[in-house]
Amino acid sequence: MQESSYEQWLNQGRRNAHSATHYGIYVFRPLLPLALIDKGTDGYTGTSIFLESHKQNESKLRPAKDIAGVSRFGELTAATVLQMFVPLVIVFVAFSTISKEREEGTLRQTLSLGVSRLTVGIGKFAGIGRVLLCIFLPVVAIGSTFLLTSETQAEFDYLTRGALFVLSYLVYFTIWLLVAIISSAWFSSRVSLIFLLTFWVLAALLVPRGIADASKWLYPTPSVAEFSRAMEQEMLAAENTRNEKLRERVLSQYGVSEVDELPFNFAGLDLQDSEEKGNVIIDRYYRGLSDILNRQDRLHQYVSFLSPTQAIRFVSMGLAGTDTAQNQDFAAAAEAYRRTMVREMNNAVRDNVGEVDDEYRGTQSLSRQTGRDTWAKVAEFHYTVPDAAWVLRNHRLSVTALLGWLIVAVLFSIWSVNRMRVW
Repeated sequence: MQESSYEQWLNQGRRNAHSATHYGIYVFRPLLPLALIDKGTDGYTGTSIFLESHKQNESKLRPAKDIAGVSRFGELTAATVLQMFVPLVIVFVAFSTISKEREEGTLRQTLSLGVSRLTVGIGKFAGIGRVLLCIFLPVVAIGSTFLLTSETQAEFDYLTRGALFVLSYLVYFTIWLLVAIISSAWFSSRVSLIFLLTFWVLAALLVPRGIADASKWLYPTPSVAEFSRAMEQEMLAAENTRNEKLRERVLSQYGVSEVDELPFNFAGLDLQDSEEKGNVIIDRYYRGLSDILNRQDRLHQYVSFLSPTQAIRFVSMGLAGTDTAQNQDFAAAAEAYRRTMVREMNNAVRDNVGEVDDEYRGTQSLSRQTGRDTWAKVAEFHYTVPDAAWVLRNHRLSVTALLGWLIVAVLFSIWSVNRMRVW
């Protein structure tokens, strides 16, 4: 898709070089195979950006823009099934794994044979774990086959992401299974089921939804209209005095009285100066917006210590390449490319590249027409996806929280099984 967009840029025909910056070019964020499982924020951030002069555009191709808010919250994806419904299956399978034997008296008989409580607990964990693996491993095998046969098979980092993705979900399911065993060791079957369902509602539904609303309240983001209007107004205000100051400075520097006496086309220099002054304002506004989004993101990750579901959500999105941080990284790369493209075209205007078109109707200083050789000065856009190590560093809070949940669950399950009631 990126190659087609670049070919369209090269074949746009003859025109003034600055007009080419308004013709623009689309850049597309490469989607990893894991994005098929976890769409993350892609439905809201988009996967492509249209690059043109004078402005930094928002992402396009956002399906969430076309659906209702209720549908967005209830969108069913493979990641939703893994994060919310597989734990529910674990709850219903394991809630009575120890309590039922205690209630039927078979636990006491088992322990009378000299089997330790811990051995019983390990056996219950291994037995239910094998059943779950019989369900999970075929899915992993199919997914691995897809990764190995895809066009990205040469990308070692993609396979690393896939392995970490599977491992993180195995850790997540292990946490839920251990919590179920702990509950069954402490409570009766009925109370255990109520406890586990309550924990599931809190961890998988209320905490993620609550922190999403809280983050928006604590760190509100401006609407797209407000953000764009404020930035454009400041850029227009700065433009009112910029042109005259540049003209005076350049005329004084070259010792001439008119721009026509300059050894280059002043229009190209003027256009590029306008871009650079505007870029300062753009950077300030987007830096402020990124700061708000990063604060929201950190708050979400801190809450991962209260919910394993919240932790796996961020680890999963990160490894799938569909989180906010990687979208921002792509947007930054696209913006750097946009500025290179605009600078090359404005420099072509400044250097009087092309032939004068006598029939051109418009500003005389922009009457020169050029073609493919000039467009080819802008190289094709190439974006390198951050590696798995970058993802783990960026989501270290969520990774730490997930591992913390695992360690606590293991230790507490051992303690609970060793002290469980026999009758």
